[in-house]
Amino acid sequence: MRSIEQQLEGLGLEVLGTCTSLSRYTPGWRHGMVLLEDFAPHEVDALGALMLKVRAQPGQILINEGDRGDWMLLVLDGTVDITKRSGNGSSSRLAVVKQGATVGEMSMFDAAPRYASCLAIETVEAGVLARSTITRLIADHPAVGAKLLVKFTQMLAQRLRNTSNQLVKSMHNAGDGSAQAWVASSRDDDKDQVGVL
Repeated sequence: MRSIEQQLEGLGLEVLGTCTSLSRYTPGWRHGMVLLEDFAPHEVDALGALMLKVRAQPGQILINEGDRGDWMLLVLDGTVDITKRSGNGSSSRLAVVKQGATVGEMSMFDAAPRYASCLAIETVEAGVLARSTITRLIADHPAVGAKLLVKFTQMLAQRLRNTSNQLVKSMHNAGDGSAQAWVASSRDDDKDQVGVL
């Protein structure tokens, strides 16, 4: 497999070095970043020192749906369009995210193909967090690494909860009773599991 730097350059992204002094990148930006909002400046800097920093120009792809990758992006500046291709080849917008957002977390953890594409709407600078970076962070700064993993768990749990709620609403709006049947079935099938919905 190609190195992360090679993957980024293969997308045409400009690699700017590391995110040294990440806590001072933009005053106040950390308060809008759910992933790092509970971190002290020295903890953010310990993480930033291990992360690459990239720049994408408007219209440039940051993450390509279907590609494999074991890294994610923290949007430091700019706006990113997240789209998903449908079976007929058209794309649907899933979200538009700005400074402080994270994209690509699922593939970073499971190395599965990217679920969606991320395109720079304007010039974007982002920090690249790789699975290997987390491993190194845990070895070099165990408390910071543990804190980061807890924060990821909270974020992914919240996204799963939001997705479950959207699914139930969508099924309820269909008006055919499928939402109630799905919820009942899920509870029966997974009664020994915690956090079904």
